[in-house]
Amino acid sequence: MSDLRKVNIDGQEIEVDGAMTLIQACEQAGVEVPRFCYHERLSIAGNCRMCLVEVVGGPPKPAASCAMQVRDLRPGPEGQPPVVKTNSPMVKKAREGVMEFLLINHPLDCPICDQGGECDLQDQAMAYGVSGSRFKEAKRAVDDLDLGPLVGTAMTRCISCTRCVRFTTEVAGITQMGQTGRGEDSEITSYLNQTLDSNLQGNIIDLCPVGALTSKPYAFTARPWELTKTESIDVMDALGSNIRVDTKGREVMRFLPRNHDGVNEEWISDKTRFVWDGLRRQRLDKPYIRENGKLRPASWPEALTKAAEALKAAEKPAGIVGDQTSVEAAFALKQMIERQGGIVECRTDGANLPAGNRGAYAGTAAIEDIDSAERILLIGTNPREEAPVLNARIRKAWTHGAELALVGQAVDLTYDYYHVGDDRAALQKVVDMGGDDEIKGKRSLVIVGQGALQEADGAAVLAAAQTIAANTDSGLIVLHTAASRVGAMDVDATNEGGMDAVNAADVIFNLGADEVEIADGAFVIYQGSHGDRGAHRADVILPGAAYTEENGLFVNTEGRPQLAMRAGFAPGEAKENWAILRALSDELGATLPFDSLAQLRSALIEAVPHLARIDEVIGNEVQALDAGPLGKASFRNAIKDFYLTNPIARASQLMAELSAQSQSRKAEKIAAE
Repeated sequence: MSDLRKVNIDGQEIEVDGAMTLIQACEQAGVEVPRFCYHERLSIAGNCRMCLVEVVGGPPKPAASCAMQVRDLRPGPEGQPPVVKTNSPMVKKAREGVMEFLLINHPLDCPICDQGGECDLQDQAMAYGVSGSRFKEAKRAVDDLDLGPLVGTAMTRCISCTRCVRFTTEVAGITQMGQTGRGEDSEITSYLNQTLDSNLQGNIIDLCPVGALTSKPYAFTARPWELTKTESIDVMDALGSNIRVDTKGREVMRFLPRNHDGVNEEWISDKTRFVWDGLRRQRLDKPYIRENGKLRPASWPEALTKAAEALKAAEKPAGIVGDQTSVEAAFALKQMIERQGGIVECRTDGANLPAGNRGAYAGTAAIEDIDSAERILLIGTNPREEAPVLNARIRKAWTHGAELALVGQAVDLTYDYYHVGDDRAALQKVVDMGGDDEIKGKRSLVIVGQGALQEADGAAVLAAAQTIAANTDSGLIVLHTAASRVGAMDVDATNEGGMDAVNAADVIFNLGADEVEIADGAFVIYQGSHGDRGAHRADVILPGAAYTEENGLFVNTEGRPQLAMRAGFAPGEAKENWAILRALSDELGATLPFDSLAQLRSALIEAVPHLARIDEVIGNEVQALDAGPLGKASFRNAIKDFYLTNPIARASQLMAELSAQSQSRKAEKIAAE
């Protein structure tokens, strides 16, 4: 039941939930209250005192609006709504005093501070501070921390808002940061000088309201006003995190998260944030043709003619869709290959996902349902590696009292769970339990990972997950690892024989799939952005654009179509992926029926109407799978190395460094350590 209360804020009367804090009520009223330590996704610390307001009829001193609830306010003498003032002389004087104290020890290094132009302290000092300081003594200095290769520190600038401590503890689930000392000796530090062991640590850069925590790789490369900002979608995992791509000229300088409550809230993983240096290295910028066992540069007409000749001569060509391919490119490839009498396949990892059954490959629940879930069953997945931001959401549900169970490899997920077992027998045990009324009465979810579906009995595992969901009235989330997978399944880029049928083909068109081993003998045409495994195996290379270099549609793991926008142009002679396929179809004499991306999207939406519903989670019908019995195997998780899952990440020097650091952490310690 909601407890609605009326409150008068700066002469404006509004009705809000009594559990709201005053700072939230002020936001509802459209009144800005300055703050440093308060953040709506973190616990309340109440230690910066910048959000002070005057409560009329209350104590004769200003109150911290982040730590006082509306229900704590007393009504007026005749029962009038309580009055809060945010711009009275008392409040103005208090804010000026707080700002003066904050700036006593803050260094005057705005011109060289990397946060300059995006600094809350800078902005609020201009808006709420005074022109001078009465403090003439020497400023305090603090040693900088080494938090690893991602987060740069200048702890002398720290104002002890503790946002980083609260984020790492509450959201990321690690306990390495804290505050020690008292008074002027207090400082934020890491336990025994440890570096941070989390794949969400980059978010503390965004949270820091001053320049104490900055991005090490991005430091001193650009100022915010020099950058062109493009709203886009991340493709490092299948969550579809909303991001902003900042470019300077033709170079991508950084990725930042955008707020989307239904997908990634306002967090992104470290791979998403720091993979941009991989967009500059090992790029394919001109076509190549293999002659006498060696690749040589070629012109576009030459490469397209060679590819077309091979496809025309093929008995039954095959096309494979890579993990970072847009829906438009997958759709164009399917049309082109099938016109040549061939087959296409997007399930390159061998996952047993049923074509045409959207409730089984995209699930029946939304990511947002995790927030209110009371019971969550994980099957054959390690969400901490497969989708770190989604894992933080599961952790949030756990902190709110949700019960968790895991069938699969026992790993550290940053929260407690009941480990049912790691083999198919454990899954069968859960199926046999059925569902009693107590379980059915709770909001519950079943989350299935790709590792569970890649074995021979993957279809039976998915059917078992569906049975458990049906028995317990649970929603089903299929946690994909490939950003392109759900969209490619939507356009039915599948065939009955799976990857076995593809490997039997004599000509294979590889559209950005670098995680597959193609057997010797086949003629391979590779279209992609990086010189990775796919390009090494190719006989013809057609250089394509990366995800930041073309407009594309991606469908995330819950089945939500989202648009990735172009932030720059592909290097050299590389072209947009759909355009290459359209040009090649012309060479084949079977021209695809579109000349622009808009025409391609019209054809796509005509074929798959729900793809027009951008940013909507489409409800899926439950179609029970008819699968065989479960096998005997143990569950294995899909991702072996979080930092090196795709060609862009493998081209990144920073990801290589993080991967090496992660491997050394996992290595067994010897006695002296």
